[in-house]
Amino acid sequence: MSGLLVAADRALLADGSLSPGWVEVADGLVLATGRGKPPRTPDRRVAVMTPGLVDIHCHGGGGHTFATTDPQEARAAADAHHRAGTTTVLASLVSDTHETLREQVRTLAPLVREGVLGGIHLEGPWLSPLHHGAHDPGVLRDPDAGELQDLLAAGDGTVRMVTLAPERPGGLDAVRLLAEAGVVVAVGHTDVDGDQLRTAVDAGARVVTHLCNAMRPIHHRRPGPVVTALADERLAVELIVDGVHVHDEVVALIARSARSRLLLVSDAMAAACAPDGRYQLGAMAVDVVDGVARTTDSGRIAGSTLTLDRAVRGTTATGVDTLAALTAATASPARTLGLTAGVLRPGAPADLVGLDADLHVRWVLRGGVGAGPGTTCSTS
Repeated sequence: MSGLLVAADRALLADGSLSPGWVEVADGLVLATGRGKPPRTPDRRVAVMTPGLVDIHCHGGGGHTFATTDPQEARAAADAHHRAGTTTVLASLVSDTHETLREQVRTLAPLVREGVLGGIHLEGPWLSPLHHGAHDPGVLRDPDAGELQDLLAAGDGTVRMVTLAPERPGGLDAVRLLAEAGVVVAVGHTDVDGDQLRTAVDAGARVVTHLCNAMRPIHHRRPGPVVTALADERLAVELIVDGVHVHDEVVALIARSARSRLLLVSDAMAAACAPDGRYQLGAMAVDVVDGVARTTDSGRIAGSTLTLDRAVRGTTATGVDTLAALTAATASPARTLGLTAGVLRPGAPADLVGLDADLHVRWVLRGGVGAGPGTTCSTS
C-alpha cells in the first residue's frame, strides 16, 4: 500500500533530527518515515517539514473564542489555528463562575472526543489576585475539591490541564487531587516563591504557565519561581514569544536553560488571525491595537494574537536554533500532556506542516486532510 509521499530538505523526525527526510501517509496516519532520499518520486516537496504544531494554551482565534456555549464558535476558533499549522489545540478557558465554566466544559467536551480539540485547559479561577492579569478578579477563589471534581466530571476525561496558584488555601490539596485524576497541573498567575513552587512540584505540579508573566520576577537575593522552574527538571515551562510578553534576550536565556522542557504557547485570544478591534476575553473587554491585546480598563496585556508558527519564527530570531524551536512547538508540549500528536512516526496522526526556508507555513495536512494554510493570519 502506498500513500502520499512528502519529502523535505529538512524534516523533523521522531529521532529528533532535522535533516533531509521523507514521510508517507495514508488513511489519516503516518505509514513510514526516513532520513535521506525518499524511496520513490515524492508527491510533494517542501523546504522544511514538521509534525503539526501543538498549542496547549489558546483561548481563541479567527474572531472566535473557546469561552462559549456555542460549539460552532469553538469549532471556528480551532479551525483558524488549524489553518495556520497548529493541528492540535487545547481550548483554554478564563476564570469565571462555576456554573459558566461547567457549561463551557460541557460544550467543548464533544469537540475533544471528535478530535477538533486536543483537550480543555482551565486557566483559573483559582489564581492569585496579586497576579490576575486579564482574569476578572471578582471571580477568583480558593480551590474547592467539590468544584474541581464537578468540572472534571463535566469534561468526562477531556480536561487535560488546570492552571492554579498553589499558595491559595486548599491549593496543594487541589494539586494532589488533579494529579491523581491524571490532569496535568500548571502553576500560574501565582505569588509563589521558589520554595513554594518546589512544594507544589512535590505535590504533582508539572508545568509553569507562561513563565515570567503573572508571577514574581527574578531578584538577585530572592530568585523566586522563574529560577526554580528553570532549575527543576520535573517542570516544563510555557513561553509566549510575541515580542511583547518576554524580551528576546530573556527568551534566548530561558531556551538555553529549559532545553527540551521549553513549551511554546500562543495564549491567543479571539483576535489571532483577525483584525484589530474590540474583543472579549471572558468578562474582560480587550482592545487590540497593532496586534497587541490589552484590557480596556487597565491596559494589562490580555493574551496575544499569536499563532504558533509565528512563535517559532520569533524564537529562532532570538538565536535559538530551528530544531529546538520546532521541538518546543511539537514533541515537547505533546509529551508533557501525554498526547499522540507532535511526532512523525508510523501509526501517528498524519498531521504535517510544510514550511518554506524562512519557516512560513505553506501547506498543512491534518489527519491526512488538507487544512491550510489560512489566508487571514499574519505571516510576519
